[in-house]
Amino acid sequence: MPNNSLAVSDMACSDCPIRHRAVCARCESDELERLDAIKYYRRFEAGQTIAWAGDKMDFVASVVEGVAALTQTMEDGRRQMVGLLLPSDFLGRPNRESAAYDVTATSDVTLCCFRRASFQALIEETPHVSQRLLEMTLDELDAAREWMLILGRKTAREKIASFLAIIARRDASLKNVGAAASLSFDLPLTREAMADYLGLTLETVSRQMSALKRDGVIELRGKRHIVVPDVEALMDETGDDTDGGVYS
Repeated sequence: MPNNSLAVSDMACSDCPIRHRAVCARCESDELERLDAIKYYRRFEAGQTIAWAGDKMDFVASVVEGVAALTQTMEDGRRQMVGLLLPSDFLGRPNRESAAYDVTATSDVTLCCFRRASFQALIEETPHVSQRLLEMTLDELDAAREWMLILGRKTAREKIASFLAIIARRDASLKNVGAAASLSFDLPLTREAMADYLGLTLETVSRQMSALKRDGVIELRGKRHIVVPDVEALMDETGDDTDGGVYS
């Protein structure tokens, strides 16, 4: 972890905004006390590297605020963004000593960190933590499969709509909004980063965002703020078979 990360004041677990979605979601009060005893917070500014691929990681962490990007670099220097870490997502693996990808803060990021060795010992003795970590790992696998579909088979418009829908769902779940008719959220990526993540050009991303705005699917307020007046209309643009039926 870089030395120029910024320390932040402690936060009580009961006040944590990701309390009911993070790795501690199923913990009882005594288990939370054990986690609280080994946690510490670190803050990274937008653009800072949290970890380099191959470097030793002596910590694991939950994203409390902000968004981080996972990036892989090929031998010839080409780079590809392979994932995003959003609030409540888990960074690192208790049984893995080194980072698998470059991890970079795309916005200001706050991490709730645990020393890897201490966390490994804790999950061996705390079934609620190990069970939740397994659930989150399986959710991550499902998300990777969903992303394979987005990148491999969807049109540019469907890719943009799918990305917006994923961010909107996560934002709504953290705010405990439920099945709202409309949603609003801030984009975690610039349009250049969206293009990299979706395998599109910057021009295509800008054109499709403008088209979705023109068609009333989204509203753009400022550079990053998105309003979705009708969530079902956005879902219709993703190309997903949400009713389980067969396309004609």
